[in-house]
Amino acid sequence: MTETSLSSQSFPMSVLNNTNAQPLIFFLMGIPGLKATQYWISIPFCLLYVVAICGNSMILFVVLCERSLHKPMYYFLSMLSATDLSLSLCTLSTTLGVFWFEAREINLNACIAQMFFLHGFTFMESGVLLAMAFDRFVAICYPLRYTTILTNARIAKIGMSMLIRNVAVMLPVMLFVKRLSFCSSMVLSHSYCYHVDLIQLSCTDNRINSILGLFALLSTTGFDCPCILLSYILIIRSVLSIASSEERRKAFNTCTSHISAVAIFYIPLISLSLVHRYGHSAPPFVHIIMANVFLLIPPVLNPIIYSVKTKQIQKAIIKVLIQKHSKSNHQLFLIRDKAIYE
Repeated sequence: MTETSLSSQSFPMSVLNNTNAQPLIFFLMGIPGLKATQYWISIPFCLLYVVAICGNSMILFVVLCERSLHKPMYYFLSMLSATDLSLSLCTLSTTLGVFWFEAREINLNACIAQMFFLHGFTFMESGVLLAMAFDRFVAICYPLRYTTILTNARIAKIGMSMLIRNVAVMLPVMLFVKRLSFCSSMVLSHSYCYHVDLIQLSCTDNRINSILGLFALLSTTGFDCPCILLSYILIIRSVLSIASSEERRKAFNTCTSHISAVAIFYIPLISLSLVHRYGHSAPPFVHIIMANVFLLIPPVLNPIIYSVKTKQIQKAIIKVLIQKHSKSNHQLFLIRDKAIYE
């Protein structure tokens, strides 16, 4: 069934809600107008998912295994990698299912669950970036107190506070979605469930849902972004007070990876919002592709940036790969010797 036929499909005009015996079914959107080439377009998306999953898994593995990386900066980096990995996995099944198998049906409960994790991990990433900005602020402005301020217990509390904040702002949003009733079109405009997209299909008053969604956005990314900006204003002021130009350069270099991570998270987010608001003349497939790319840019680029820019991560990855290669060779030698003696 094509996008056009789904969009124009007539549904019963009676109000449907989640109290009906039959579960509500929504239809996810592929790439409108490019159905013939959708399978081939999905291959780059699949490769991006592979890079995101492998890259973030590698960062998590080396931070866990390498004792020299058991420091506050790398603990926060592992939080970022775990968030990026989770963000990739929560849309993987529906996106590739739509592109490859035309598996477009999703019931309301599954849709709400995906929204909870999708928006929750997006807000979590914003919180982790704020925590990493605080880490850089303490490291540069209070270097002698760095280890006493950012203890393991305090880092764990920061991580738990971000998790609690996300659950607290997302639960009301999801509960009020359950109260909505739907009629007419049940076709979503993405290959995953998106809060604004879903509530626009409601045929009942959704103003409370819009307010809750806006509050969730402002209390997470809307709070984190100015705080990150403030932390870098303080960092720049502290760095400029350093007399040695070499020391200033070193101090700024410790922030480049984090600044890049902030940029690749917030710039696509702002760009996507502007396209949705002002890009009404753009073809529908542009919105779909941008929405999918936005979710994959941070998980794909963050491991690459930190692997390239951070020498300790580079050394740890090389060490792990060499150890794995040496272990494989040793096992091959044992198998060969065993075969010879037998």
